[in-house]
Amino acid sequence: MIKFRAWNKENESYLYDVQDTYDTNESCFGDFLLDNERYAVEQFTGLKDLNDKDIYEGDIIQPIMLYTEHKIGKPFKVKKGNYVYGKWIAKDVSSKGFGVNDYYFSNEIKVSGNIHTNPKLLKRRDN
Repeated sequence: MIKFRAWNKENESYLYDVQDTYDTNESCFGDFLLDNERYAVEQFTGLKDLNDKDIYEGDIIQPIMLYTEHKIGKPFKVKKGNYVYGKWIAKDVSSKGFGVNDYYFSNEIKVSGNIHTNPKLLKRRDN
């Protein structure tokens, strides 16, 4: 399913399923895509985290151990180029896990936040 959310830069809040929005102040979905001054539009990746939460572009993902939820590796931002058709694009695969953008994890991933409301989560990368 193709779906989008939009970060409203003025109100600092998300609007979900904006592809279905035709009866708000906007005249059609295309306005969300074209009005980059007001909205940051992010597409659903087709992927879900361990809690069955939808993963969108702009989300910050944290690899974790499934049963303990202990963080492993560093969080990373979901962006175009590290997923396609609901699958991660793995750059390195082994029996221990796989890598996306130099971050290694198995299937245990969790949405920790997003780049708009939780940008500090990515600063852990420098530690």
